[in-house]
Amino acid sequence: MPFLPSASVLLFRALALLVAAPAHEAAHAYAADRLGDPTARRLGRLTLNPLVHLDPLGTLLLLLFGIGWARPVPVDPLNFRGDWRRGLLVVAAAGPLANVVLAFLFGLPVKLGLARDPADPLVELLVTLVRINAILAVFNLLPVPPLDGSKILIGLLPPQLSLAYARLQPFGVLILIGLIYLGLVDVLVGPPFLWLMRQALGA
Repeated sequence: MPFLPSASVLLFRALALLVAAPAHEAAHAYAADRLGDPTARRLGRLTLNPLVHLDPLGTLLLLLFGIGWARPVPVDPLNFRGDWRRGLLVVAAAGPLANVVLAFLFGLPVKLGLARDPADPLVELLVTLVRINAILAVFNLLPVPPLDGSKILIGLLPPQLSLAYARLQPFGVLILIGLIYLGLVDVLVGPPFLWLMRQALGA
């Protein structure tokens, strides 16, 4: 099947996914735990073990098409200390932020010129690590339920508007499928993704 990535691309994506997805979800779990919600800790999600965090379908799509997701970390905002909306915002932002940090860390050798040859497997792996972390960060920031961006938006909106927006949660997957079908996800994700790649790699 001509559309399938090569074996080397699949291997590097798999290795990158084993780093990026657990870091994203563990960051959610850690932030929630620090804010007083023990739900993720009780469910064993406060870990970097990939087997705990990877979603079969989301992993397959990310390997084949470069866009996907991991298993969401369960969070109970009622356990947060202080304003639950602010806590939800912090927890939601923690995952994409972890991926942004990793993108810059893995891109540093390329940006500094320590790894230059595009044909070098190490360079290919580093670029793939940057790419997977960048796409997880940017894609999850879309303000569509159940992605992290929707929870960040709930935390930013005035209380009445945030409650009204939260009622869209049951329809989020349908909205997301519609955006993908219309090609709008590429339009929304593409520019910030390319910008983040350029910043991380210095290209």
